[in-house]
Amino acid sequence: MKYPIGIQDFEKIIEDGYVYVDKTDLVYKLANEGHVYFLSRPRRFGKSLLISTLKYYFQGRKDLFKGLAIDKLEKEWVVYPVFHISFGTANFTKPGTLDDVIDKYLSDAENDYQIKTKVKDYGLRFKDILKAAHKKAGRRAVVLIDEYDKPLLDVIDLDLQVTDSEGNRMRLEDYNRNLLKGFYSLFKDADEDLQFVMLTGVTKFSQVSVFSGFNQPDDISMNRRYEALCGITKDELLTVFDSSIRELADDLGISYEATVDRLKKKYDGYHFGRRMIDIFNPFSILNCFNNLELRNFWFASGTPTYLVRLLAHSNENINELVGRYYDASQFIDYKADIEQPLPMIYQSGYLTIKDCNIEDNAYLLDFPNEEVRNGFIGTIASRYFANTSQPTSWVMEVTDCLRKGDTAN
Repeated sequence: MKYPIGIQDFEKIIEDGYVYVDKTDLVYKLANEGHVYFLSRPRRFGKSLLISTLKYYFQGRKDLFKGLAIDKLEKEWVVYPVFHISFGTANFTKPGTLDDVIDKYLSDAENDYQIKTKVKDYGLRFKDILKAAHKKAGRRAVVLIDEYDKPLLDVIDLDLQVTDSEGNRMRLEDYNRNLLKGFYSLFKDADEDLQFVMLTGVTKFSQVSVFSGFNQPDDISMNRRYEALCGITKDELLTVFDSSIRELADDLGISYEATVDRLKKKYDGYHFGRRMIDIFNPFSILNCFNNLELRNFWFASGTPTYLVRLLAHSNENINELVGRYYDASQFIDYKADIEQPLPMIYQSGYLTIKDCNIEDNAYLLDFPNEEVRNGFIGTIASRYFANTSQPTSWVMEVTDCLRKGDTAN
């Protein structure tokens, strides 16, 4: 079995024969039952692959979806003009990077549609492009924006300065936020030229005016119909990866059932809604089967620098955050309050919902699984050791003592 590690392009996965967990029934529902969406999921959880899948669907690439669930649902396969923007690859700590990324994308699109513009405003330029695309294709345009929030996350809580076009000095964080606000404002006035819009990211900056420029998108981050849109459910694990589980079990020298149990404890436990559907971390699962090892793949891939900065700034005690009930408003919408990093910790995937009280709209937050618990403790512990080799050893010693019931040491 070929595992698509690091591959986020749906076409490449299908054409090159990589394993694909079929989410296309949800893609069809998403594309045909709404207009403007926002989805928050942790990093490396399949957001980019989802956006890529939507891109090829709206481009009418029926050949790529043969044999998948959507093949029985879609009858027309209409071709729309699709605009796919990703902010995932650039480093936005350098002033001017966000301008460069947006300007290049718009310039390329203007060349494609032979638009000669003297307008400097990014939102107005994109609006003209969408209108031209609608006119040329005879169908409204689709806009897919991946990692919309990275220009903000890269610079949050950093005292970086920039000079704007009028010569004023300001924080780069404020500059990027204002630029994105103006860029996204086009969606409100360009509605007649838009068929479908979707933005993905780690967090929703609802209180910092990024989304205020256009009608609020339908936030499906905790929508019960889309809990399994990204990630791997237990049913998907047992069916799609049955042979992989057996290979891992043989390599570990344990039973099939014991292997599933270890996978569940290590990588399962994410919940994105009231139905409490168990979601396995897809990045860790793929790497586990590919390497035949139960390592902390997702956590080892790097703790986001913005989260480390926020934790250091707030000096938050993680033990006081976990195992408690919170009102949904306390952790769903990030309010850019560096003194209260809970929403960012949750939305980054380091805490998840473990129980919910529907009557009180309260949710119990805790670590999703062993991988995240051990990794987070190691990250916190590293603050207290000068030698970076000591935290891991300390965590292992403490874990071993707890397993043995030895609390004295």
